Amino acid sequence: MFADNGKRFFPGNPRAGFTLIELMVVLVILGILAVSVAPRILNRPGEARQLKAKMTIETLQTALDLYKIDMGSYPTTSQGLDALVTKPETGPGVDRWREGGYLQKGKVPKDPWGNDYIYLSPGVHHDCDIVSYGGDGVAGGEGENADVKSWELE
Repeated sequence: MFADNGKRFFPGNPRAGFTLIELMVVLVILGILAVSVAPRILNRPGEARQLKAKMTIETLQTALDLYKIDMGSYPTTSQGLDALVTKPETGPGVDRWREGGYLQKGKVPKDPWGNDYIYLSPGVHHDCDIVSYGGDGVAGGEGENADVKSWELE
């Protein structure tokens, strides 16, 4: 192959690659970018937890919808989300409960802060409501402590 100046590029040719200075400049630029961008990404764990809670609530809602299709109604508040992984002992449609349950891992997940999701059926806003109380574990709050509510995900 020929370069624009007509000289051949050979592996031993000193002009056939990047110089150490060029590589150092690129590394310095990448370092500056990493230092300026990393804090923006790393300072968002609260937002990431909020998003995870929303996704988990949507997954739970889908499992509850499948439960309702099989059983004819959502689990009661007293049965709770555990009815998605453990066959209820009594109630309508118990004989139609899906073997293996309705959640893939066979257990009800905790919210991203390690707390149980709050489940109500019948719900105040829909047939059933699911809530995570956020980082502080109590109703209300802002930012990472804001509640994540199933009826607000639509």
